[in-house]
Amino acid sequence: MLSNSSMRTPLGRVRGLGSAKSGTGHFWLQRVTAVANVILTLAFLCIVISLIGKPYAVAVATLGKPYVAILMLLFTVSGAVHMRLGMQVIIEDYVQHEVLKILAVMANTFFAIAVGAACAFALLKISFGG
Repeated sequence: MLSNSSMRTPLGRVRGLGSAKSGTGHFWLQRVTAVANVILTLAFLCIVISLIGKPYAVAVATLGKPYVAILMLLFTVSGAVHMRLGMQVIIEDYVQHEVLKILAVMANTFFAIAVGAACAFALLKISFGG
């Protein structure tokens, strides 16, 4: 005698096992931050190269300009978000124990926030002359 579940279609058997939609947003955000990082890294390198050999006061004055500070803040935020997303994928793929996986993803998020906040604080402090 056949059980009720053997009569179900493949779609019916997997329905209700979890959403397949959340990965799409993660995928696109990682790609968008990757493209943004290419552009922002080029801007970052141009700024750093222009400051080679210049005195400290010139570097501070350059980083104090609004458009430079905004570019550096965008570079920092985009880099931190991209770093968090990339490490999250690695953690989810390679950490097998569920509790450790959850703790590692949480630690990864806190680390990315701490790095981003520290960089943003330093940039804002320089930008506003504090």
